[in-house]
Amino acid sequence: MNKKKKLEPHIFMTPSYLILLVFLGYPLLNCIRLAFSNYKITQLNNVTFAGFDNFLKIFQDKEIAMISLNTFKFVIFTLALQLVLGFILAMALKRPFRGRGIYQGIVFLPWAFSGFIVGLTFQWLFNAEYGPINDILLKFGLISEKISFLGSPKYALWTVIIALAWQGIPFFGIMILAALQSVDAGLVEAAVIDGANAFQRFWHVTIPCIKPTLIVTIMLRTIWIFNNADIIYIMTNGGPANTSHTLASYMFTKAYSTLDFGYASALGVLFMVGMIIYVCAFVKVTKYNQEDA
Repeated sequence: MNKKKKLEPHIFMTPSYLILLVFLGYPLLNCIRLAFSNYKITQLNNVTFAGFDNFLKIFQDKEIAMISLNTFKFVIFTLALQLVLGFILAMALKRPFRGRGIYQGIVFLPWAFSGFIVGLTFQWLFNAEYGPINDILLKFGLISEKISFLGSPKYALWTVIIALAWQGIPFFGIMILAALQSVDAGLVEAAVIDGANAFQRFWHVTIPCIKPTLIVTIMLRTIWIFNNADIIYIMTNGGPANTSHTLASYMFTKAYSTLDFGYASALGVLFMVGMIIYVCAFVKVTKYNQEDA
């Protein structure tokens, strides 16, 4: 009887397991297979087993070092901006005020936009010829001539970071706001009675209470930022000279521009391994699986 009870949830979950197997398991296994194959769309009659050749090509690729550094900067700075500004947004919306519902709807709207829309919008904002960013900077005397933000190796990656940060701020705001509203008021009152100032209450009461939410939110956003390629593809297409490419966008370009699916799949496999290592390390370092987390 006990065995039947243990199997019962899995029986009811069988349709979900099948869906995951078809839409997640098969593509994953196929990607691993392609990573060890010489597979190009233009040479479908010459698909052969390549062993580790595709992986060797990756480490021999002169662009990989720069793109890996781009990826690191892209993730760190985007995540930092989203976290800090999202936290400020959540704190601002914590206390009730007139029209808060309308204001929440407006500031959380960017999260509802697709990457395609966000990319086109910021591509227009940073356009060198008719973009309003250049116009504003010129009027305030901050620059003497128009800057080609999207066409400059110095600025291209940062424009994408700004665009993705803007889109992701509401997610942090929503998650942190929900966590702040669940903080026990009794704990805060007890800290006030004990003589704790505002910073001490925030650091020793608020942060520990919302720590699980912060950990999950940071982990999810890091993964999503790593995997983000659409905004880069739309705004800069990785240019100029691959200076705004990240590993995700570079993998996409290799698959659909050069049609070398073997190389792109090898990048995808390394990408997946890196993400697994990151998640395991992050959970261990943050001690999320412990009761005091």
